[in-house]
Amino acid sequence: MKDKGSLTASQEDYLEAIYHISAKKMAARAKDISMYLDVRASSVTGALRTLSKFGLVNYAPYDLITLTDSGRIAAEDIVSRHSALEHFLVNVLGVERKEADDAACKMEHSVPKPIIERLVKYAEYVEKCPKGGITWESGFGYYCKNGCEEEECGQIQKTIK
Repeated sequence: MKDKGSLTASQEDYLEAIYHISAKKMAARAKDISMYLDVRASSVTGALRTLSKFGLVNYAPYDLITLTDSGRIAAEDIVSRHSALEHFLVNVLGVERKEADDAACKMEHSVPKPIIERLVKYAEYVEKCPKGGITWESGFGYYCKNGCEEEECGQIQKTIK
């Protein structure tokens, strides 16, 4: 099996697509993947052959496609990174969901795990501030609607370091 850290962004997209399709249908077909990713069937076939060689998918022409245990673990990691980034962009930065989803899709392939973990911790801090109401207002940056004082949020701030 190939190390998931050495997968290309495209290969990760295929794993993520198979994961989401399989969650709805129990398995994926090449046609489903093609439609999901908006790519040609020949591209799907090539990607599936490669992912199969890496031991990440169970693939045979004209058959259902499923993730192997290794493929499921890799896909769950990709989906988790995507979700964390999208959550941060929407809930902390106030980015519209569609724009955040598109950006998260690009970022999930390149942002290192320790940075994503810090973004998650920061999002938790913003959401759990004792005074609440920390928000991003377009054009103005962060402010606390309820008059947060730095020392009041100190205990939470320590958890994001």
